[in-house]
Order: sequence, then C-alpha cells, then structure tokens
Amino acid sequence: MTSELLDQRRSRDDLRHRRPLALIATLGGAAAAASTLVVCLAAGILGWFLTDAGSHGEPRDALQVGALGWLMGHGSGITVEGTPVSVVPLGLTLVVAWTLWRIGIRVGDSVSGHGPDADAIADGERDLTVPVAASLLAAGYAVVLTVTHTLAATPATSPSLGRSLLWSILLCLVVGGAGIAVGSGRAAIWAAFVPVALREAAVTCRRILLGWFLVAGLVLVAALVVDLDTAVNVMSQLHTDAGDATVFTLLSLSVVPNAIVFSGAYLLGPGFTVGVGTLVSPSAVALGPLPMFPLLAALPDDGTPPAWTAYLMALPLLVAFAATMRSQRLAPTARWDEGIIRGLAGGVLAGLLFGLLAAVAGGAVGPGRMTDVGPLVLDTTVYAVTAFGLGGLLGGVLATWLQRRRATQADRAENP
Repeated sequence: MTSELLDQRRSRDDLRHRRPLALIATLGGAAAAASTLVVCLAAGILGWFLTDAGSHGEPRDALQVGALGWLMGHGSGITVEGTPVSVVPLGLTLVVAWTLWRIGIRVGDSVSGHGPDADAIADGERDLTVPVAASLLAAGYAVVLTVTHTLAATPATSPSLGRSLLWSILLCLVVGGAGIAVGSGRAAIWAAFVPVALREAAVTCRRILLGWFLVAGLVLVAALVVDLDTAVNVMSQLHTDAGDATVFTLLSLSVVPNAIVFSGAYLLGPGFTVGVGTLVSPSAVALGPLPMFPLLAALPDDGTPPAWTAYLMALPLLVAFAATMRSQRLAPTARWDEGIIRGLAGGVLAGLLFGLLAAVAGGAVGPGRMTDVGPLVLDTTVYAVTAFGLGGLLGGVLATWLQRRRATQADRAENP
C-alpha cells in the first residue's frame, strides 16, 4: 500500500512538472504584466482621490494616468502638454523585473519535465525548453502591453509602443528567461559547463555592483539629510496637502534608483547633468534654474566644490577591491590565473553593466534645458570599467597571494 501511494505521488509530481508549456508560459507572461499593471491602476485611482477627493475628472482619467505610468516603466515615454518626457522610472522597472523573475521561476518549475533530462543535455542533446518558454512568456506579456497602450494612449500623450515593446521583450527574455532557467533546473546544468573562474567572476561582478549601489545610496541619503531643510522648503512652496504630499512622495520613490545611478556617476568622477549646459561632479558644479523637486535638494552647491570631494573618486576602486577580496575569501583559489580572471573580469563586467544603467537612467524630464538630464554615459562607463577593473585586479592578486601564503604555511606545518 505504501509503495502504491509513493508511486501515485511520483506520478502527480511528474505531471505537475510536465504541464502544457505553451499554455503555462504564455499565461505566465500575461499574469506578470497584468499584476504590475493592476498595481499602477490602483495607484492612479488612489492618487486621484488623495489629491482632490475625486472632485475633478473621472475614474477613467485616473486609470489612464496609472496605465501611462506603467508604460513609462517600460521605456515608452510620454508627452505632457506638448513636452516629451522620456526618463524611465527605474523604481517601477525594478518592480516589473522582480515580478518577471518570480513568475519565471514558477513557469520554469512547471515545465521542468519537458525536453531532455540532465544526462541527455550533458551528452549534447539540444534542449529548447527555456528559449521556447521565454519567447512565449514575452509573447503573453507583449499582448497585455499592446492592449494597454491601445486603450491608454492618446495623440496628446503619444507613448511609444515600439520602445515599450522592446523593453518588455528584453525584460522577459533576460530576467524572465533567467527565472525559467533557474526554476527548470537548466541553469544548474549549464553552469557545470562554464569554467570555475568565469562563474566566480560573475559572483564578483554581482558583489561589486551591490556594494557600489549601497555606497551610492548612502551618499545620496547623506546629501539629502544635510540639505533636508531645502527639501522641506520645496514641499512647502508647492503648497501640498497631505494627499498631494503622499502622491509626490510615491512619484519620488519611483525615481530613487535613477538618483542612485546619478550618485554613482558622480562618485566615479564624470558626474551628470541636470539640464543643458550644467554639470555636477566632484571637480566642478555648474547649475542653472532647477524645477521644484525634493530629490534635487541633494545636489551640491553651485561653484567650486571643496577639495576633499576629489577623494570620493577613490571609493569605486575600494569597493571593487573589498568585494573581490570577500568573493575570494568565500571561494578561495591558489592559482594566479584564476585569481586575476575573477577580479579583473568581474570588475570590467560590473563597469560595463553600470554604464548600461547610466544610459537608461537619464532622459528628458521637461521643456527647454530639462531635455538633457542624466549621467555622462561614455565617460561614466570608461571610468567605471577602469576603476572597478583595477580594484578587482588588485583584490584578486592580493587575495590569491594571501591564500597561497596560507597554503604554504599549512604545508610547512604539516611537513616540517
């Protein structure tokens, strides 16, 4: 009897992991899109009631605002009173990416029984389970996005369907596809074919980026705390009540990741612009008239910065050095080539990825001067690759030397 129950349980588990791939993946993509869209629609309704208790406009107007905000999180951009606004609220994009990751893992688990098994894959048999599932996930997502664009877009707002589709497909294939690979177990199988040095380089890259975002975020918070009075004064001049302040705070939170990338570009040295002809960097600050936005209170004063700000540019090298040392402490190696590859490749990859984030963090936020707001992308990428790569290289060399030294001392102790 016990054997029969076990057989039945195994049969149910096998069926659970062999659900229809096309149906599960397509519905997963649609669910990922709909879940974040519903949150944005609810936020639009909430903001409508908080600002004027629903005395102006209609609920469909609030729903349209929420839908347009969701599309902006996919890079669509919009036009406000004839002025293009192309900046992407990366806070919303991160929520979308996290949702795709979680649903991708569930889809991967549901379709893990499709395709060849681990032994067949190791023997070189072609396995298209993950690419097919990721493509269908993207297709389901694109359908929801296209319908939303059709219902929410107007000639006055003109969000770009092409850009939003491109962003959604990339997010589905990269983030959702990675989730499917992990959930289906393919990622673990594929990782076995990757050299250890490259796998550890990827781990080093992740640690460098996380460390850098932490440092940049702390510097941003410190700058806001120092000029907190300015931020409060901005809010008071906007004459906002409790509802308006809540909506304004939510809007500010949606671009906090953008501000952290700006902070990282500043600490690297090249800095960023907050309007045509402006520059904010450790060596020079040239500002003009600025819009009334609380996060801008973190900007340094116009003019020549204090001499000590130049030393901030040592932070990226130190972060990469510390992250590489920690990675090698958790996964030690006594081989010079592996230690160098881990640190240098991890640092260079982290620099390239940060440069990519710098490219998508900026954009137009208003008319006139405010059409150019964002990090200096090319310079930021070069500085990031150099600083992170050098810090990773030094960390890899030092960590390898220390580990070889410990190994030599242990060998001498065992064989005096």
